[in-house]
Amino acid sequence: MTPPEAPLDGDSASREDRSPAVSSYPVASRAVLRTLSKRPQFLAAARARKQGTGGFLLQARNRGDDDPAIGVGFTCSKKVGNAVARNRAKRRLREIARLILPELGRPGWDYVLIGKAGNTAARDFTDLQKDLCYALRKVHGGAQ
Repeated sequence: MTPPEAPLDGDSASREDRSPAVSSYPVASRAVLRTLSKRPQFLAAARARKQGTGGFLLQARNRGDDDPAIGVGFTCSKKVGNAVARNRAKRRLREIARLILPELGRPGWDYVLIGKAGNTAARDFTDLQKDLCYALRKVHGGAQ
């Protein structure tokens, strides 16, 4: 069934009248985010710099390699709650990392965001974003 606003034949509408089929985000010179998946990567970040915030704990380390990608990992222990609560907290952490790290994160660094019980899922989203900006400034020596 054809929607009422669509032309009956595909070529009757000009290109200017048609809306794009796929929305795209503006592509700037943003860093590539790579997900950490191996236990040694998380352990190495745990031995490096740490910064706590109201919504989560940030661990950060300089890999010291030539790979310009930004590594990011997420974890929530059972203290955060049941599986539903842990997954909700991790979804929120993934989203703030997707929004903030390409701009404020440093290439060649790995970041691990650890959810806090009760705070990560319940905290206001804009406050979580501010927490990540604050934690990145503190981890990198305030030079941002």
